[in-house]
Amino acid sequence: MKKVNVAIIGAGIGYKHYIAYRALPDLYTVTAVCDMNTARAAAFIEDDSGVEITSDFEAVLANPEIELIDICLPPHLHFDFTARAMRAGKDVICEKPLSNSVADVDRLIAISKETGRTVYPVFQYRFGNGIARLRALIDSGLAGRAYVAAMETHWNRDADYYAVDWRGTWKGEQGGVILGHAIHMHDLLSFILGPVDSVFARLDTRVNDIEVEDCGALSIQMSSGALATSSVTLGAGNDTSRLRFCFEGVTAESGSRPYAPAEDNWTFVARAPVTQGQIDAVIAATPDQSGGQVGFSLQVYNAMRGLESEVVNIDEARRSIEFVSAVYQSSRTGAPVHLPLNVGDSTYDGWEPAPV
Repeated sequence: MKKVNVAIIGAGIGYKHYIAYRALPDLYTVTAVCDMNTARAAAFIEDDSGVEITSDFEAVLANPEIELIDICLPPHLHFDFTARAMRAGKDVICEKPLSNSVADVDRLIAISKETGRTVYPVFQYRFGNGIARLRALIDSGLAGRAYVAAMETHWNRDADYYAVDWRGTWKGEQGGVILGHAIHMHDLLSFILGPVDSVFARLDTRVNDIEVEDCGALSIQMSSGALATSSVTLGAGNDTSRLRFCFEGVTAESGSRPYAPAEDNWTFVARAPVTQGQIDAVIAATPDQSGGQVGFSLQVYNAMRGLESEVVNIDEARRSIEFVSAVYQSSRTGAPVHLPLNVGDSTYDGWEPAPV
């Protein structure tokens, strides 16, 4: 099939997206990289002379050859650039978070319907053999009812990380560890266990001299009745991410790789009357899956070309932003917050605190 011509907007995290496209040369052509710092963009594509380097976003949008705009900018720019790209007739990949409010996600959903263009939110943690095998066990019926889940996002971010002027601020980063670091783990929670019913959250700024939170403890109830906890901090000695799910018929646990838990080595331990042999047979029959950003990019290509796809859609991004909104609301009120959030809820239009 025809390759997808993509333009990367932002040459920071955009480098990782570029590497993923280069790993799929039969599916993608990187046509342009757009960044205000053109030298930074040129530095990572110096061996690929066919890529245009530009600082002119409007020129990128005007290029009829470009089908897909990949937005890798600071969070406060995501809504505006996504909306402009869709209105220019482009499909969009957008890094997390898609926006800084449920209201803005709803506006993007309306623009998507109006223009017929699609937004693909980046949740690359979903793709990899560990998650694929867990979902296969759930689909087989062997896992049974979910009981509890536990998540750890324990990373190390110090003053050097926050030397970038937009980080650690409500205006630039839009939030702290809940928005910028643990968002993927919380997406995995819903991806595996279904919708969240309520969340109670304690947040604090304990590690760095910043405006936003860098520690949190969450107690979560799923719509199924399953219970989950999430511990997050940027004050760990190293970077680890870990998930553990206890089901009626199996306990599944990831390794501790910080940025690719779905691709890590998982353990799946049977619980009677389910046998380990039954569990191992399902795992053995589950095909390997491309992981991380490559796996995500593969699914976007399939969706754009009308093939079977497990791509993440904008409604799932809304649930992610809705969860973030509820966490901030709970932290400030000291009470559990029930989902879904709708017009009129205190954080529907945003969670940034009022100026003091």
